[in-house]
Amino acid sequence: MGTYNHTGQVVTDLERSKRFYQEAFGFRFWYEITPPDGPTAKLSCLTPPLGVTASYLTLDGFVLELIHYSAPGAALPYRSRTMNEPGLTHLSISVDDVRATAARVEEFGGRIIEESDVGAAILVRDPDGQLLELLPVTYRDHLPPKP
Repeated sequence: MGTYNHTGQVVTDLERSKRFYQEAFGFRFWYEITPPDGPTAKLSCLTPPLGVTASYLTLDGFVLELIHYSAPGAALPYRSRTMNEPGLTHLSISVDDVRATAARVEEFGGRIIEESDVGAAILVRDPDGQLLELLPVTYRDHLPPKP
């Protein structure tokens, strides 16, 4: 049996991303590490140097690991992904006010994807382009009970 640990996401500006997730959504800073390149490179199947700093933020039991590579050339350039590509596509966050939160997203460097607006939900991108789905908190009221 397993238990959830965290979800990792590469960012290009660690301080900007920490500020974005904390100010736009209420994530809380937990801790930060700068692991040595050797074991980090082996675990991630990458070639050093990497210069990793990993910052852990929490929201309602969810742990988001923001990973920053400071070594030149260690991080690949951004590539826009769509919702139908295999793999993790987006993070979904329930908020009190979808439109007010979307405005904060823009205030802290993200972007609203206006064409996705279905009234009760909308997609936004964080400062590095990660897709985030904003849903009203009341959305959970219509879900079956968690097992």
